[in-house]
Amino acid sequence: MSFYTWKTERLKRYGIVALLALFCALALWIGRWEQLPAFSNNGEPRALIQGSGDQDHIALTFNISWGTDKVNEVLKQLEAHQVQATFFLSGEWAERHPDIVKTIQEGKHEIGMMGYTYESYLEKEPNQVAGDLKKADEAFAKLGLDDIQWIRPPHGHMNKDVLKTIEQNGMQAVQWSLNPRDWENPGTNTIIDAVLNESSKGDIIVMHASDSVKQTPKALEVILPGLKQKGLTFVSITELASGGEAKTSQIQ
Repeated sequence: MSFYTWKTERLKRYGIVALLALFCALALWIGRWEQLPAFSNNGEPRALIQGSGDQDHIALTFNISWGTDKVNEVLKQLEAHQVQATFFLSGEWAERHPDIVKTIQEGKHEIGMMGYTYESYLEKEPNQVAGDLKKADEAFAKLGLDDIQWIRPPHGHMNKDVLKTIEQNGMQAVQWSLNPRDWENPGTNTIIDAVLNESSKGDIIVMHASDSVKQTPKALEVILPGLKQKGLTFVSITELASGGEAKTSQIQ
């Protein structure tokens, strides 16, 4: 009788250990899942607008569709302050300026795309959007960039059809949570104040490095050290998205 009692107790102990192991594995799996950004909701594709507010990360992004002067000034500021950024380039611009694309890469900055021709996707049919994405893919592949994951649709314009086409092409759309509207050239101090006063953990800041911006490089002289003084760490979009629960936007 005591043998069977001992055996039963032993089986119970093993069962408890197995259940605990299963629970721990499940907890680890859930924890890992929660670290992945969610880009869809009930099958509806979404756009990334912000990272997790649990970490001191911030993503500084620049759009470029034309010109060559300001991007070099922006790159000099990033290098001087040892800041990593993500550049969203139109395929047409990248194709014309492979030397600058190479300089961006050498600076350890991440590269995303804005399609090829930088024309609003809201004015195109899904097959035309797909064609533009394919042409952009080919342009970037020729530059050795055949694994671009992130796209910011031209002008930030998107709807459900655009997002679905982007998703079908294996990419993720990125918007932003903070826009100082530097392309309007509202004044260097205005740009600085908009970023430093409104920025917080997890923000995706959209700025520009096309030649249309006249005040952005000068504003960066204050913005870059200022954000560091706020305790924020500059990361790429990829790092921001994988660093915690990201926020997404469902486009109508």
